[in-house]
Amino acid sequence: MAILVTGSTGIIGTQVLNHLNGSEAEIRALTRSPERARFAAGGTAVQGDLSDVDALRQAMRGVSTLFLLAPNAADELTQALQALNIARDEGVKGIVYLSVFKGAEYADVPHFTSKHTVERMIEQCNLPATILRPAYFIQNDVRQKQALLAKGVYGMPIGDKGISMVDVRDIGDAAARELLRREDAAGPLPVEHYELVGPDALDATTMSAIWSEALKRPIHYAGNDLDALEDGLRHAAPAWLAYDMRLMMRRYQQDGAVATAADLDRLAALLGRPLRSYREFAASMAAEWADQPAS
Repeated sequence: MAILVTGSTGIIGTQVLNHLNGSEAEIRALTRSPERARFAAGGTAVQGDLSDVDALRQAMRGVSTLFLLAPNAADELTQALQALNIARDEGVKGIVYLSVFKGAEYADVPHFTSKHTVERMIEQCNLPATILRPAYFIQNDVRQKQALLAKGVYGMPIGDKGISMVDVRDIGDAAARELLRREDAAGPLPVEHYELVGPDALDATTMSAIWSEALKRPIHYAGNDLDALEDGLRHAAPAWLAYDMRLMMRRYQQDGAVATAADLDRLAALLGRPLRSYREFAASMAAEWADQPAS
């Protein structure tokens, strides 16, 4: 039997494959273009797409454990529910589903509610799954390079309530551990939930301080302008996705997304080590950018 990793060529799927490397499990990586896929960390490329039911049925045959990451797409919910149904039909004994932190509370944010609906199916159908709920990815802020270096500002309008941002390496590590636990089990295991979060509640003030320290010059917060965020995103993303991101940031500004001490302790226990911090990320990026021009 085998572990099937969806979203295998993206930032999270790549981390999952990296952390599965060295295990004794057979690893399959779902991709639209297996002839072009190169998985340095191991894994066999298999053709498929969550929107293609026939290809997904074929890819799921002989799979015992599934990592399900539905893409940021207008039909994300349909794709995820189809994948879970096919996994159930094919007798998959273990599922690790990538949901989102605060999915139940942020009911007005489309992709949050979509992921929470998938969680409802898992619960209602008693599927043998681990639900992972990541907060905002720390590595999203690699895109802040130009604003930080050229303008001296941190440009993501996160507000002042605080967000427990998570390192994508911790996401990949948590997912791999749960995939292997379910793969190694003799049969289906009960539903588990983990909030995938970072150790610090990050807000406008802390971001300015962290980046000022990392870059060794004053960095200011650009403000809470959601119009500017949406307009900027529309240059690289469809209008519906830019608006979805606006709605997410509005809720961050209004309510924040801060983890509890229990959330942090539970994740650290799963990983068996301290959680990676944003300060470590900022220091690493500053060193990498030191001899590079802003772009």
